Amino acid sequence: MAEAPKDKKAKSKQAPQEEEILHIVRILNTDLDGHKQVQMAITGINGVGRRAAMIFVNKAGVDPHAILGKLPEAKINDLKAVVEVGGGNMPPWMRNRRKDIGTGDDRHMLGMDLTLINREDLDLMKKMRSYKGIRHERGLRVRGQRTRSTGRTGAIVGVSRKKEGAAPVAKPAAAPAGK
Repeated sequence: MAEAPKDKKAKSKQAPQEEEILHIVRILNTDLDGHKQVQMAITGINGVGRRAAMIFVNKAGVDPHAILGKLPEAKINDLKAVVEVGGGNMPPWMRNRRKDIGTGDDRHMLGMDLTLINREDLDLMKKMRSYKGIRHERGLRVRGQRTRSTGRTGAIVGVSRKKEGAAPVAKPAAAPAGK
């Protein structure tokens, strides 16, 4: 039996062309992984947890399970706009800065704003010498945790025991006083 000649053109398979994917998507001065689902990728922004991410994604009208890097530019811009508005999209009980000291409003801080506000709050507590401020200054636990047995850093603190099985060291006998 003779084999039929192989037709290379007929047998060649073309690989399906992959869509262009953005490896990094920049939202609110934060680089987000373009390979993750939208709802999980935007949790990379400070101040955005899973619940806040779902609120932002639903408000923007984006599929939460879509890959962030494969979204069209228009959808990414919609998502950016919703995230930049931030707390205006969520109920007051869910915001991370309730009854702000300066304004008295309920706000939701995101990104570097959250980091700066937290640092300012700590500096204010230290400056007015509150209990929490002093604990922060000294690097101790702030919220009432035990400190006797946990959270130790550096040298070991506590009682040292003698090793078991070690023979006691005998002192040399003193010479009797001269007669």
